[in-house]
Amino acid sequence: MLRATNLNAYYGEFHVLENVSIEVLKGQVVVMLGPNGHGKSTLLKAICGLAEKVEGKIIYNEKEITVQPAEKLVNQGITYISENRELFPQMTVMENLKLGAYSKNARPHERKNLKKVFRLFPRLKERKRQLASTLSGGEARMLALARGLMSNANFLCVDEPCLGLQPNLRMEVLRIIKEINQQGITILLVEQNIPKITELADQLYVLEEGQVTFQGNKDQALGNTQLKDIFLGM
Repeated sequence: MLRATNLNAYYGEFHVLENVSIEVLKGQVVVMLGPNGHGKSTLLKAICGLAEKVEGKIIYNEKEITVQPAEKLVNQGITYISENRELFPQMTVMENLKLGAYSKNARPHERKNLKKVFRLFPRLKERKRQLASTLSGGEARMLALARGLMSNANFLCVDEPCLGLQPNLRMEVLRIIKEINQQGITILLVEQNIPKITELADQLYVLEEGQVTFQGNKDQALGNTQLKDIFLGM
C-alpha cells in the first residue's frame, strides 16, 4: 500500500532522516519505535507532506506521492494525527469533528463517519457540545483520533497517541486503534516505549539517529534481546 525508499528529510541544514526505507501493506498496523528526537515524527510528516525538505521516493497505491502537499494527500486518504492533538480548544467536540471532514474526499461521507466515530468513542458523543478545552487528556487524544477518521482516511499516520496518558487510558487508546484497524484502515503508528505495543503490530521498525536499525515482525522483535531490554521494557 505504501512504500518509502531511501527517504531523506531535513530541517534547514539538519539531516534528520538518512536513507530510510519502510513498507506498509494494506490492512497492517506497522509500529515505529525509537528514542525521542531520532526522526520518528519526521518520518510521518515526510509521508504526509508536512516535512520541510524531503528526498527519496514514496509510493502509495502504486502512485508516487513524494513531496505532494498535505491537502492533496488527505484527498487520497492519507491523514496525519499529531502527538500535539492540534485541536481547536474554543470549539466544541462536534465542531472539531466536522472540521475533520473538510476535504473533498470526506464531505460526502460526513454523516456515515460521524456515526462510526461515535460508536468507537461513546464518550465523545456524550461530550459533543463541550468545548475541546474542557476535555481530559485521554478524551482529547480520542478526539484527535476521531477527527482523523472524519477525513475518511484509509491510511492513518498516528504520532504517539498514548503520550502523557495514564496506563489504563493507554490501554483504552490502543484497544480503539486495534478496532479501527479491524475496520479495514491501515495504520503507521509511532510510539516511544509501550511494552504491549507488539500485540498491535504486524511489523515493527526501530529508528535511531535517523536510520532504521531493526525491521521485523512481533515474533522477531520479542526474540531480540536488545530490543526487548531497551524499547519494550521487558
